[in-house]
Amino acid sequence: MKNIVTIIAIAFSLLVTSCVQKTYKKTVVFTVDAFEIKNVKKVGIRGNDKPLSWDYDTEMKFFQKENLYKVTTTFETGYKFTEVKFVVNDTFEFQNQDNRRVDFSEKDTTFFKAKFNKR
Repeated sequence: MKNIVTIIAIAFSLLVTSCVQKTYKKTVVFTVDAFEIKNVKKVGIRGNDKPLSWDYDTEMKFFQKENLYKVTTTFETGYKFTEVKFVVNDTFEFQNQDNRRVDFSEKDTTFFKAKFNKR
């Protein structure tokens, strides 16, 4: 009887620990308006989830026609949102404030538009 209880306990613990959250690919097109900043040399984005990182910028490309910086990023995540901050000339927006929350669209692509350091 003791062996059966041990086997059931082991089987149950394997079932419980082997549950893995399903992941999805979520593409986000980030755009930021940094027009009010003078002498912009580089614009980037940092964030919680790979491929973004809080340790380094993911560079954003300037589109002169729209006067915006853009980058498209694909996350592989089980979450419904991520958090980011934009960076201009190595300076984070919203110093000592909350990050921007980006809620993923139910569709394939999320379009996130922002103005640097403005909510």
